[in-house]
Formats: sequence, C-alpha cells, structure tokens
Amino acid sequence: MSHSPIDIDHFLDVIADFVKDKQVPVVDLIAVQTKDPFKVLVATILSARTKDETTAVASAKLFQKAESPEELATLSETELEKLIHPVGFFRNKAKYLSQLPEALKAFKGKVPETIEELITLPGVGRKTANLVRSVAFNKPAICVDTHVHRIMNIWRYVETDTPLKTEMALRNTLPEKHWIPVNSLLVAFGQSLCKPVGPQCDICPLEKLCPQLGVTPRRKTATANNKNANATPGLRLISWNVNGIRAMEKKGFTDTVIQLNADVLALQETKAQPDQLSENLKTIAGYTSYWHSAEKKGYSGVAIYSKSEPLRIITGIGNDLYDREGRVITAEFETFYLINIYFPNAGEGLKRLDYKISFNIELHKFANTLGEEKPVILCGDFNVAHKEIDLKNPKNNIKNAGYTPEEREWMDSFIDSGYTDTFRMFNQEPDQYTWWSYRFNSRAKNIGWRIDYFCVDSQAVNNVTDAKILQEMMGSDHCPVLLEYTPSANNQR
Repeated sequence: MSHSPIDIDHFLDVIADFVKDKQVPVVDLIAVQTKDPFKVLVATILSARTKDETTAVASAKLFQKAESPEELATLSETELEKLIHPVGFFRNKAKYLSQLPEALKAFKGKVPETIEELITLPGVGRKTANLVRSVAFNKPAICVDTHVHRIMNIWRYVETDTPLKTEMALRNTLPEKHWIPVNSLLVAFGQSLCKPVGPQCDICPLEKLCPQLGVTPRRKTATANNKNANATPGLRLISWNVNGIRAMEKKGFTDTVIQLNADVLALQETKAQPDQLSENLKTIAGYTSYWHSAEKKGYSGVAIYSKSEPLRIITGIGNDLYDREGRVITAEFETFYLINIYFPNAGEGLKRLDYKISFNIELHKFANTLGEEKPVILCGDFNVAHKEIDLKNPKNNIKNAGYTPEEREWMDSFIDSGYTDTFRMFNQEPDQYTWWSYRFNSRAKNIGWRIDYFCVDSQAVNNVTDAKILQEMMGSDHCPVLLEYTPSANNQR
C-alpha cells in the first residue's frame, strides 16, 4: 500500500471547487439542518446501498413519526418497513432500527462518539461509524465508502483491494485536515463525474494529472468532439444476470437501472411470473419493459428494458421444448435485432448437457434466420467459459458444467460461423470475470468465470465501439456487461 506522488492537497482542493455547486450528500444535509446525532445515525443506516434521493424521502417520513430513540421505540418493525420503503434492504434496516433504542440504553440513550462504541449498534459497520463520528460530532474519522475506495485507488494514492484496507492506509497517509471532508467530496465527485460506469474523464479538472488506474473513460460523443452533430448517436446496451429480480428490487434495483443509464437493459434469470412483478419493476421511469417467464415458478426468465419502443418483441425461438423455460426474448429495432438469452446450465453431473447443446444449436439457427433481415446482437448468460483465460482454474474444471469440451466446442463453432465475442475485441487480459460463486469469498478474491457475453454477427461487428465488464456493480453473483454500439442507417437487408 505505497503512497503515490500525487499532490493530495491540490487534488482535493480542485475537487472541492468542482463539487461546490453539486448536491450535498443527504447525511451531511441532515447534519447541517438538525445538528442531531440521532438523526444523522438513522439517516446513515438508511443510506447504505441507496440513492440519496430515496434516503432523503424515507428519512423525512420516518422523522415525522420518530425524532428520538424514545419515539422510535413506539414503532413496530412492520410500521418501520412501510415508512422507509423503498430504501435498499429495507426489511433488514427496519430490524436494525427497531433494535436501536434498546441498544442506545447502554449509552444512556445518547449516540456514542467513538468508533468502537458505534460499531456495537445494530446495522452499524465501520463505514457508518466513521461517517457518524465525522459528520455528527465533527471528530477525526475517515469514512470509506465505495467512492472513496475506488477514487483513491484510481489516483494511486493507495493500492488496496477493500474499503477497510483503504481506511487503514488513509489513516497513515492522508493529512488529518482532510479526514472529515474527504467522504463528502469524493461521494459528490463520484456521483457527478468520476462515476463507476462511464467516468467523464474528458471534462474532469484533473484529467491531465490523474493516473486513471483501471479506468476506461467514456467515449466522447460526436458532438463533444465537434464532429458531425448529425451523426447517428451511439447506443449503450447492458446485459445482466440478476439471479432473481424480486431480490434485486429489495436491493434498490430501480435506482441501479437509472444509474446504469442503458438505452437497452437485458436481464436474465429473473425468476418471476408476470403476476409476481411489482408496478415499480414494470414501470421504471423512462423505460418500457418486456418479460418472458418460465412456466415453472422461481425459475429462469428473461426481460428487456428499453428507452425506445422496439418494432416488435419475439418471445422464445419457436420451440416449446425450450420456450417453456423462458430463456429467450428478442427486440427488433429499426437497424438491428437484440437477442437476450439465458442459456441452460449443463447441471450437476452434466445431466442437462445434451439439452443445453441442442438448445445452443437451435438458438444459433434462430439467430442466423434473423440475420438474413438485419444485423444481430446476442447477449446474456451463455453459461460457458470459452477459453482458459475466461476462468480462474481451468484445469480443475475441465469436467464441470460451463467448461466441458462439448460446450466449448459449440462456442468455437458459433464464433467460427461469423459471430464475434465483443469483449475480446478490446481486452485480452486475464482475470476478467462476470460471475463468482457466493462461496469462499470468491468475488473478493476474484476467483471467477467469464460466462456473460455480447456477441455480434458479421454485419454488426463494424458498429461496435466498445465492450466492457462492469465488475463494480453489485447485487447479483454476476456483474453487468456493456456494449457500445453505433447503428448504421444502411444496416438493413
């Protein structure tokens, strides 16, 4: 964890000037408005994995009913759930809040000031404790959230792989005068410009000084480059296996969709029937959604959110053997088809390997048929790591689902027939994964597989401008993958 030669005083001064007119993080706003450590603590608990706008509304509703630990104690857990919905993990947070008044009795009903005491409270980890200590009490503390951790590593000011390690490193290297303001500054900076997805490096005041470690800046638009303002705008296409859309909803999925800002968002493994979908899921602002569910409840399923209305939606591939499992949904746009696919898993003991290979063959035929009309983009969870580079331990998985010779041979034939794995057009590095087991802390150790793809046919390949893996996006055991695509007006047959 070496210290970088960047001038941290200058960097933070520049950021402070840049964000001075930006929206103040909600916890800081509550502290300024109330000077009440209890309200700062409650708002901080609510703010975890939740957008500030959602936190602000939920906090206001809650404080109308409970402005003190005594008043909070009069509310049931069910009442709390209703008041704070739809913050992320609202049921867990309601449980923490219901336990909070009793826990505060150990401190005579007051919010404690030390990190060691704060982390004994329900729902309070080190990040929350540091934030409460600095914001509510103006005491030296370094609150390290994902923005602080990410940006400090981008700057090479620290070299760490977890927020906790970043906090410890900053305690040794960051001048104490910056400890309190650094979180607010970098949260505002990370939300407005240095975003996890598509950071706007081209307009960043630190562009010429920033090391940009691990960053893939957004591509400038034609207008931004003072080129032909009438050029066809590029599209931002994102694919994500969400491993249960209803579980994702509880983690703030609708806010995440807005953050991703995709023109088309394709989801796999939604695990929901139409009557199990809330209105919030079906009607996210700015999008129209389309769903294809499996007959079996809690299984498979695919969906598409699109900012522009497709010419038509095709569910399935015309074969009931596969279509009853809700594995394919296709959106036809003016100049291309987008096929969103959740490929079968070969299963434990490879009991579904034959089924998967036969599905793959029929899907390939389906894509070829659409390709006779216009370019085709395929995306989704292919449930196969194509090459040795695409998984951490290839030798140990040669007989396991997702890396069998049969599955990889089909992928070879698919690519050889004229389709392109777009990610490998731009990135040939190892350790680039899209799925990690929930076991053995695999994601933190980056022991993963690359099984989620955007592939394009030969008509579409020249319109691809970028492809990325969005590893920082959490919520599922998969992360999203991104394709930037600029359609050609003459891309129709």
